[in-house]
Amino acid sequence: MTPGRESPAEMSPADTSDSPPVIVIFGAAVRPGGVPSQALRRRVAAALAAGAADPRTLYIPTGAVGRHPPAEAAVMATLLRQSGIPPARILLELTGTDTLSSVRAVRHQLLTLGRTGAVRVATSGYHLPRCLLLMRLAGLHATACPPPPGPAARRWYKRWRWRLREIPALPWDAALVLLLRALGRL
Repeated sequence: MTPGRESPAEMSPADTSDSPPVIVIFGAAVRPGGVPSQALRRRVAAALAAGAADPRTLYIPTGAVGRHPPAEAAVMATLLRQSGIPPARILLELTGTDTLSSVRAVRHQLLTLGRTGAVRVATSGYHLPRCLLLMRLAGLHATACPPPPGPAARRWYKRWRWRLREIPALPWDAALVLLLRALGRL
C-alpha cells in the first residue's frame, strides 16, 4: 500500500515488549520571552506522570512557533529535560501549527521510525477527544494519558471558549483526515 493509505489495522499492531512506549504531547501557547503557558506546563506534567512507569518512554512534543517564539515543541523539550528526561528520549515535531497538522506530522515521524504500535496522547481535557479521534482516524492506535488536573485557564470564559471551539473543530478535522486518507495524502 502507498504511504498515507495504510489502513488502521496496518498501523496498529501491538509493539513487541522491547519497544519503548511513545507519548505525544500536543502543544499550547508560549508566552513572550519563551515562557511556557500554564496549559503547556500541565500537558508536559501529564506526559511525565504517564511516562514515569517506564524509563524508556519516548516523548514527542509537537508544535511550531506560535505568536511568540520559540516553538511550542522546543519549550516542552526544555521542560522535559529539566525534569530529567535525556535528550535521546525526546523527538521534536516542530512543524505542527494546529491539531490536524500535528497529527499528520507525528504520524509521518512514527512511520519513519517504524513505530506502528500504540501511542499515548497528552493534552488538556477539553482537547483530548479531538486529538484521540484524529490520531485514530489517521491509523494510529492512540490512548489517552490522564489529562492534567485542574482547569485549563483561570478565567471561566476562556475555559468555555476553548471547549466551545472544539464543537466545530472535531467534525471538521475528522472530515479532513478522512478526505486526506481517501486521497492518499495523509
